[in-house]
Amino acid sequence: MSPTDYAGPAGRFMPPPAEAALLLDFDGTLVDIAPTPESVVVAPGLPDVLRRLRAKCGDALAVISGRAVDQIDHFLGDVPFAVAGEHGLAVRHRPGGPIVRTEQPPLPPTWLPAAETLAAQHPGVRIERKPAGFVLHYRAAPEVADLLREVAESWVASTHGRFHVQMAKMAWEIRPHGVDKGHAVAALMQSPPFAGRHPIFVGDDVTDEDGIRAAEALGGAGFRIPRDFPDPAAFRAWLATLAAGGKDSWGV
Repeated sequence: MSPTDYAGPAGRFMPPPAEAALLLDFDGTLVDIAPTPESVVVAPGLPDVLRRLRAKCGDALAVISGRAVDQIDHFLGDVPFAVAGEHGLAVRHRPGGPIVRTEQPPLPPTWLPAAETLAAQHPGVRIERKPAGFVLHYRAAPEVADLLREVAESWVASTHGRFHVQMAKMAWEIRPHGVDKGHAVAALMQSPPFAGRHPIFVGDDVTDEDGIRAAEALGGAGFRIPRDFPDPAAFRAWLATLAAGGKDSWGV
């Protein structure tokens, strides 16, 4: 191992900054899970740590999230070089660049009104709208988790595979089939400053497994909370350690 190499969690190899691209999930990874998507808090000092890591990696730092791109902008501003939102359905490859959207089928018009009726019948259920689908949050009403899943699966069954139900943290997400965070990793790694580097993907949810597999397939590495870090705070501390080294090496 050269002086610029670094053993990541569980002793797994990480390339030096000049050869690495950092691709990071947001909720449950960079920030703690909150009762609602709007109430998450960006920890003090995190933006500065991410800026230093971005500089180390020659700008090759991106956030890949299930949120819309504009929500990541709201919380992180211009900190990441690139942002992939909606699990890869929308990708902005560079600061100020256009958001490239993968064409998807329209959401059946009856689903959202039916979801809103369902939420009204079960206090604590919350609907989060997205450009290509929506999320049924049940963190405040865990007793209806199975009911929500059954209803959501009955909706998507009529689309013959065009939509599917994705498990999330205390939620079920209804979204188009065929695009995931692995798609986002592959898309980002095709263009500068990511092209030619080894992707390091970190996430916390089942939706992040696609990103982890894609990063590993491209010669990089994937880490997941809580398998490799006990919680987001531990992961943020690790990022701060990485950022502390010189410009050509990770901190140790």
